[in-house]
This record gives sequence, C-alpha cells and structure tokens, in this order.
Amino acid sequence: MAEMETQTQSNAAMKRALLLLNILLLSIGNCGGPLVMRLYFLHGGKRIWLSSWLQTAAWPVIIIPITIAYLHRRRSSTAQPSSSPTKFFLMKPPLFIASAVVGILSGFDDYVYAYGMARLPVSTSALIIASQLAFTAGFAFLLVKQKFTSFSVNAIFLLTLGAAVLALHTNNDRPNGESNKEYVLGFLMTLIAAALYGFILPLVELSYKKGKQEISFALVMEYQMVMCLFATLFCTVGMLVNNDFKVIGREAREFGLGEGRYYVLAVGSALIWQCFFLGAVGVIFCASSLLSGIIITVLLPVTEVLGVIFYHEKFQAEKGVSLVLSLWGFISYFYGEIKENNEKKKMKQTRETEMPQVDSNPC
Repeated sequence: MAEMETQTQSNAAMKRALLLLNILLLSIGNCGGPLVMRLYFLHGGKRIWLSSWLQTAAWPVIIIPITIAYLHRRRSSTAQPSSSPTKFFLMKPPLFIASAVVGILSGFDDYVYAYGMARLPVSTSALIIASQLAFTAGFAFLLVKQKFTSFSVNAIFLLTLGAAVLALHTNNDRPNGESNKEYVLGFLMTLIAAALYGFILPLVELSYKKGKQEISFALVMEYQMVMCLFATLFCTVGMLVNNDFKVIGREAREFGLGEGRYYVLAVGSALIWQCFFLGAVGVIFCASSLLSGIIITVLLPVTEVLGVIFYHEKFQAEKGVSLVLSLWGFISYFYGEIKENNEKKKMKQTRETEMPQVDSNPC
C-alpha cells in the first residue's frame, strides 16, 4: 500500500514538472512568436503564406525528443525479457487521423492569424485574440464537458477584460496608409483565427480522450509532430499556388535587416513557434485545454510589454491596467485549482479514516 502511494506521489510530481516545462515552452512561443513575426513585416516582409508556413515548419525537430523517449523505453524493456518489442512510434490510426485533421485546421488558422498580424496594430490584434479564451471555454464545455468553478469563471472574466482594455488606444496604433478594406479584412481574419484556435484546443483534448489508447507525453510529442506536419503541408500548397518559394531569394536580398538576418529570422521563427505548439498540446495533456487558453491569454499583455522594450512602442496606462488584470486572473485560476486539490485530498483522507479496519488476528 505504501509502495503504491509512493508511486502515485512520484507520478504526480513528474506530471507537475512536465506541466511547468510545457508552460515555459508555451510562454516562449506565445511571446516570442508574434514579436518575430512582427519583425519580419516591419522590415519589408510581405509573404503571408511564408509566415504561416514557418509557424509549423520546424516539426522535424520533434523527432529528437521522440527518439530519446524511444531509447528510454527500449532500455527499460531490455530489463524485462518477457516484454513485447519496443515500437518507435506509439500512435495508432484513430489518433493519427485526429492529429492530421487538427493539423489541417491549424494550417488554416496559421494563415488567417498571419494575415491579421500583417494588417492590424498590436492592440487591436491582442483584443481580438483575447476572445479566444471565451471560444475555448465554450467549446471545452461542449466537447469535453469542462467543469467551471467560481475561480475559473472569474479568471476568464478578468483575462478577457484585461485584454479588452488594450483596445482603448486602438486609434493611436492604427497603421498609416492602410485602407479601410484592408483593416476590416484583417479584423475579420484575426477574429476567425481566435475562434478557430479556441475550437482546436478542446478538439485536441477530445482526441486524447477518444484516441483508444493510453496517452503518454511521448505520444503527445508524436501528436504534435503529425499535427505540424499536416499544417505545414497545407501551407506548402498555399505557398506553391502563391509562388512564395520563387521570391524568397529576392525578398531576402531586399530585407531591411540584411539577407543573412532574413534567414536567421526565418529559422528562429520556426523554432520559437514550435515551442508554442508543443507547449500548448503539452499543457492540455498535463491539465486541460482551458488552462492552455488561459495561459495564452494572460501572456498577451506580456507580449505588449516586450513590444515596448524591443520595438519602442508607446506604453499607455491601458497596457499597465491590462497587465495587472491578466495577472490577477491568472492568480485567481491557480488559487482555485490549489483550493480544489486540497479539498480533494481532505475528502480522500476522510474516506480512508472512515474505512472499517480489518482485524489481522482472526482468533
């Protein structure tokens, strides 16, 4: 009994460590991705399909941790001669199909997101992307029967309000020389991106539950790789139709920061976005799609602050208020989670103490 309890505690500690690692990866991708993409457009980049393609093009990098996980499993199975042969890929057809479908949806989402980033000011884009949390909460309720507490509802309200505050200075940030048609189209595209990704996060969680196999973190990495592969294929078709591959060399030569930095920016963008996608599916595995959506939303004002530091954008009072509200919502969510976990532990201990004791001496 004590041995089983120790194993359970060890598994819980491992899952918490994985959760923190994935939150870190998600934070790097969520803050760094938009900044790098904005840098591309600021210095003469115009290829929206290329920007979309770069968001998932680094999928082969995931093969490295998948290989490490395979070697670890093979070493463990060697110690047990009776065990079945170790497979390199764990994914079965139902989960493969699900990840492929999610990948195609992600590819389309990458395109509409990049289109919006090329047309809208940061504050307006952040406002619209903030609505993703509401979409995530709604779809999580419909698809995976997500349960809400007063703390999670409060967190959703505060985080959405915090991002909405950023819209108060939208007119000051509106790009010069942009037509009304382009501005409205960028607005609609970004709204579609927010709604679609709000649907994708619970869809990933649903596919974990309906995948007909036990979900491990190694399998999550395989899911991520297949998802990004199909998203990249989707965007590759768009690049071929739009002749983006033919003009990359010319755009690199005309890039404001220089040809060499153009390619460094492209590679860096691909790697940073890979952190985002791996972190997002990892947080869903360790916790829920709702938490993944909350982390993405709480980081929006952080991205604003980084924009002020690196691109010397104005830091209006609204951005400070937004940051405080977002942090407040984030703390509210985790306080609720800690309180709920403590209550579960107390209930478990109460049930154990109330269990009838078995007399070890029948005589």
